[in-house]
Amino acid sequence: MEKRPRSAWRYLVLTLLLIAVFGVYVLRLYDWQIVNGDTWLTTADNSTQSTVAMTAARGEILDVNGEPLAVNRTGYAVVLNWAYMRLSTMEETVKQENETIHQIITLLDQKGEEWTDVLPIVWENGEYVFLPDMDKEIETLKGRDYADVNSYASAELCMESLIAKYEVEGYTPEETRDIVSVRYNMTKNQFGVSNPYTMADDVSLEIVTILSENTQKLPGVSIEVTTTREYENTSLMPHIVGRMGKFSSMEDWLNNYQDKGYAFDDLIGISGVESAFEETLRGEDGEKVVEMTSMGSLASETVTKAPEAGDTVYLTLDKRIQEVVNKSLEENITATREYGEQQNAKNADGRSDAHGEDCYTGGAVVMDVKTGAILAAGTYPTYDLVLAQEDASYYASLANDTLGTPLVNKAFNGTFTPGSCFKPAVACAALEEGVITNSTVINCSHYYTRFTNGSTTNAPTCLGWHGNITLRSALADSCNVFFFETGYQLGITAMNLYCQRFGLGVKTGIEIGESAGVLAGPNSRDTWYQGETLNAAIGQSDNAFTPLQLCTYAATLANNGNRPRATIISKITDYTREEVKEEIELEIVENVGVSQENLDYVKEGMKAVITEGSAKSTLGSYPIEIAGKTGTAERSSGSDNVTFIGYAPADDPEIAFAVVLDHGSTGRYCQYVVRDILDAYFYDAEVCEDGVIRTAEEREELAAQQAAADASSAASDGASSAPAGA
Repeated sequence: MEKRPRSAWRYLVLTLLLIAVFGVYVLRLYDWQIVNGDTWLTTADNSTQSTVAMTAARGEILDVNGEPLAVNRTGYAVVLNWAYMRLSTMEETVKQENETIHQIITLLDQKGEEWTDVLPIVWENGEYVFLPDMDKEIETLKGRDYADVNSYASAELCMESLIAKYEVEGYTPEETRDIVSVRYNMTKNQFGVSNPYTMADDVSLEIVTILSENTQKLPGVSIEVTTTREYENTSLMPHIVGRMGKFSSMEDWLNNYQDKGYAFDDLIGISGVESAFEETLRGEDGEKVVEMTSMGSLASETVTKAPEAGDTVYLTLDKRIQEVVNKSLEENITATREYGEQQNAKNADGRSDAHGEDCYTGGAVVMDVKTGAILAAGTYPTYDLVLAQEDASYYASLANDTLGTPLVNKAFNGTFTPGSCFKPAVACAALEEGVITNSTVINCSHYYTRFTNGSTTNAPTCLGWHGNITLRSALADSCNVFFFETGYQLGITAMNLYCQRFGLGVKTGIEIGESAGVLAGPNSRDTWYQGETLNAAIGQSDNAFTPLQLCTYAATLANNGNRPRATIISKITDYTREEVKEEIELEIVENVGVSQENLDYVKEGMKAVITEGSAKSTLGSYPIEIAGKTGTAERSSGSDNVTFIGYAPADDPEIAFAVVLDHGSTGRYCQYVVRDILDAYFYDAEVCEDGVIRTAEEREELAAQQAAADASSAASDGASSAPAGA
């Protein structure tokens, strides 16, 4: 018998396999169309499914002790739901949608409640006109997806197009404009079954009650419980806490946020911690599946993924210390200005200005040297975070304030010439490089004549006549001549190498925006002359640093040359604050490379500043030993800057601090701020209800005096009310 070829067997097997596969499909189609055809047809005709996002609660922002800074308040939002607004015909649906919107707007306006209004057109003097200063929004409005008109179209033409598009009929011009505004924003936010539209995001219980009682008359309108962002102590640290806002543009949302699950009308952090920790605070939205009938009505809702609240962020800042720093800056900047005006009136030194009358701003930072944690970061003037968001005229006044520049965070972004605060870093560099020793003697005859051939004409000068002086006294008395010569011998390259290690002219690592400052040298200008090194060595020239950098520099000295990374984050927990997910740890950025012996020489000089030198009159008798350095820096115009850096206790440091009063003129008021900082940290000082800063002991004494006075008054009242002859 002849054998079949092997290929023929293969064809037979493949043919049978294909017949089997097609048989399965035929049987399945028979089941779908004949056996269960009616069931599947009804399902297909009657339902479609869509996924709707469920917004997660945003994490909160607290101070180091859990005091609220940015928290959530339960509120109520008026929401339009596409699924519930669908009626039997499209014509009826559009008409009902417009009337529903009109009724809600009328109710909210009557009760003085706000609704989301973004249309850059108003009805004014019998015509529709564009609102001023809204060019970008007007350009968007004219686009193909909205009004679809030419770029030069008038407001009247835009409204004609939108009125026709949204079929708004039978209303007054003002009412028509408001309905169009809502419909326009619904379109922008891609209103649909998967995207409900929030018409008003924080309404009163009265509105909730009225709408709840009229649900049958307002199809598609629901009240949803929401969390509304609420800020406490709104002027305490607005630059640090930050704020939330809308997306800057449609393009910003499309390019950066849409694929991350954000809706166009979502709020996001746009400054401070709110922005820097957006992903941490935001949480993860949930989802629910909405099933619709073929007629467009709701069949069912099923939650498939519950929303997960964002994490809570604890800052390192202490509300009590921050209040003291803010108050002290305000008082002492005001006092500086008043002192300057008094001196100008007296004209005691033969000049009529530059005594501090132009002092309007300042900053101060306090750091835990053991962790790098910022305990307080004051900036003056400050502003009201919430008012700036809600009142356009108030925000405009802040933006236009060129004297105080309140929108600038002076502590982290303000850069100031440091003056003699710079000298400890120069001293460390010179000692380590062998340019000087602790016993080096330099003669100060007020003038530095190296570059003037011995002539005092045009020679750089010192504030005093110190004679033969060593490093310790040069730091205590802030001798410029000693540091002119030291800077000359050291050179700008070596000087800057060490100063950068101390954190001057480099960012500190803080989690929100900061300035890198400027370290004077060949990189700060096109041509660097040797004479400029002299000015740089005393903290002048192009040197300009933030209070945060100066505080980090002081903390590095306190830490024996180890520079900590600055941080404002204490820990991150889950929303309930029970599970700690991340906690602060000391991170050393680098070591300055200066021996302990040389650091000790400089630190002894900084202690002498307090006990013998330029800060003796204000801080010399303070109960806790301080190490510090004063600074006065000349400005190109106006009064000098005054600065102060330091740490305490001097021999076992816990905190470092830096204070700058721009145009402060005299160091006295700057040092008063330092004293208040020390009182706040070591003696629990706080700002009392009457606005006075008092330590815990002073508060106890005042309470005892008040109690005694009350007791005396009560006894006196009792005696005067006793019966005659009793």
